Amino acid sequence: MGDDAARLPEALRAAERALAAAGVPSPRVDAELLAAHLLGIEAGRAMSRGEVQAAAILGKPAPAGLDELVARRAAREPLQHLVGSAAFRGLVLSVGPGVFVPRPETEQVAEHAVREAQALLAGGARARVVDLCTGSAAIALAVAHEAPGAEVHAVELDAAAHAWAARNVAAVAPGVRLLRGDARTALRELDGTVDVVVSNPPYVPPGAVPVDPEVAEHDPAVALYGLGADGLEVPRGIAAAAARLLRPGGLFVMEHAEVQDAAARALVVATGAFAEVRTETDLTGRARMVLARRQPDGGGVDGPLGVGDSQP
Repeated sequence: MGDDAARLPEALRAAERALAAAGVPSPRVDAELLAAHLLGIEAGRAMSRGEVQAAAILGKPAPAGLDELVARRAAREPLQHLVGSAAFRGLVLSVGPGVFVPRPETEQVAEHAVREAQALLAGGARARVVDLCTGSAAIALAVAHEAPGAEVHAVELDAAAHAWAARNVAAVAPGVRLLRGDARTALRELDGTVDVVVSNPPYVPPGAVPVDPEVAEHDPAVALYGLGADGLEVPRGIAAAAARLLRPGGLFVMEHAEVQDAAARALVVATGAFAEVRTETDLTGRARMVLARRQPDGGGVDGPLGVGDSQP
């Protein structure tokens, strides 16, 4: 491409060809986003894809460094690592090596927590929300941003991920309380008082290596693999923590793999603490999360849905 000597239209077409040959799913979009990142650095402000497209129509020069970034993306380094950020429900979060890159499918997990918090606040009640295994703090920050007034706590054990979360909390919603600790045992002072517990924990079984190189080679293993033969050992701990933290009637939302819906419902029911255990889908219609309501202490699973008849 020749970077400075190349015109942007030709550089984008060359980048698109290189990325398509490497199997990148959205080669033109990625090429434009990489160019937008570099042009933004040159301009000292954020640049959009639309501005890149306009610059290409005008035959503007390609930004310096585009060849290098395209080569790295062709090697399947995550786009978000290359540009240093990821979009999540209208927020722009800082991400990079050491933290799980938030995915679009998790936006629907956050949606349930956001709606619950909004409904509580609209009714004049407190909305205390806990995000366990927060990673980049994406879900916690979405709740804080979309349900102003909610009391949001976020827990992350891994040091690298916690550092990214701290950066995002400081930039987006400094009122979020971020704690470095074990999600299974953290926040005992809040036991029985939380309105929503939400989590996107690690849940991949040990032998199920993700297909995409961006995930398998760049997302931290601690954020992917859920331990145990079925990958659900960490989710079991999260469900037990939710049972401890939630008040009666409080909402539990937890992401899982699309093939784990029955197992996820079963592990929530096995706590003996939840009613209305059901599966919900993401925006593509895939079963990707389990929802449940906390019962009063000592009760069995007597809600309208049990593990045998939970909705798919």
